[in-house]
Amino acid sequence: MQLDRLVNFHKTVGDKTRLRIIGLLKEGPLHGQAIAGKLGLTPPTISHHLTKLKEINIVYQRRHKNTIYYNLNEKHLAFLAESIIKLGDEDMNEAFKVSEEEKHNILKNFLDSDGKLKTLPSQLKKRLIILEHILKGFEIGRTYSELEINQHIKKFHDDFATIRREFINNHFMTRNRGYYELNPRELWRI
Repeated sequence: MQLDRLVNFHKTVGDKTRLRIIGLLKEGPLHGQAIAGKLGLTPPTISHHLTKLKEINIVYQRRHKNTIYYNLNEKHLAFLAESIIKLGDEDMNEAFKVSEEEKHNILKNFLDSDGKLKTLPSQLKKRLIILEHILKGFEIGRTYSELEINQHIKKFHDDFATIRREFINNHFMTRNRGYYELNPRELWRI
């Protein structure tokens, strides 16, 4: 599953009203007016939230005479909810699997005898291995200033801005207001 789809799912269901709608629909199909009445909200508000839930395919609608009933797609909801557990599964990263020997050879080819990066590989697979190597020394749960990140990267390469950007683009790190944090390994692109 694409990481973007998983993030979008969690953003969509990360709303109290939408979670309450899911809870109501778990009990069985309801029409929009009934949902609005049970939650004490206006029909347009309910319609907005139902549209968001339909976009990620966890709610679908069926017409019965002149009334549209909303149903919970429990199978798809369960699949999306369980997908986060499967982030580290082997099949997700099959394209980027490399042996320890191959990693060693890539590091040997792109790092000089002092451990400095000769050049950043253009091939994604090799670039990810180099970036993972440069990340050693950072701790999960610790927040780093941009200056700390730059100083660490300079040990390996002078173009710290490019490598810092690669950390973010490949989900190794998260940036928030000039501060950086190492993501859990399951979120890394590799």
